[in-house]
Amino acid sequence: MKDKKVLFLTQAAMIAAIYVVLTYLFAAFSFGEIQVRLSEALTILPVFTPAAIPGLFVGCLVGNILGGAILPDILFGSLATLIGAWGTWKLRTLAVTRHHIPFYAVLPPIAANTVIVPFVLRFGYGVNLPIPLMMLTVGIGEIISCGLLGLLLHSGLKTYSTRIFSREAGL
Repeated sequence: MKDKKVLFLTQAAMIAAIYVVLTYLFAAFSFGEIQVRLSEALTILPVFTPAAIPGLFVGCLVGNILGGAILPDILFGSLATLIGAWGTWKLRTLAVTRHHIPFYAVLPPIAANTVIVPFVLRFGYGVNLPIPLMMLTVGIGEIISCGLLGLLLHSGLKTYSTRIFSREAGL
């Protein structure tokens, strides 16, 4: 029992750390009304482990703080990632049963960020673009990061996922 808790916390912490590093390294295009946050590719990880849910939330929270985001962005942007990660975890069985194609699993983070982030941009940062236009630009960025890069990450991890995310992986 204790080993499972340690593994869960370790996985969550590692995922959070990787998210923060990717957000910070690619900060130039991780923020703004046109953004492709490469760290959002990690939102596919709840397919493999539920530890990714708190890991992604904490990673986004810390990444937004280090990136100089304002409080509404820190809170609501992180909440969008949390909602997306939870949705991916809930849809993981569809991703497995449909010939191992995780297409459905990338939809929640794309949808959550596409809906929430434009309102943060408008009411938090005062970006004076139409919200539907910002939904389009944020959505395209999410399709690139969560969809394309997330699916590539899934493809690379699925072969090794039992060794990486299982209890036997180093304990």
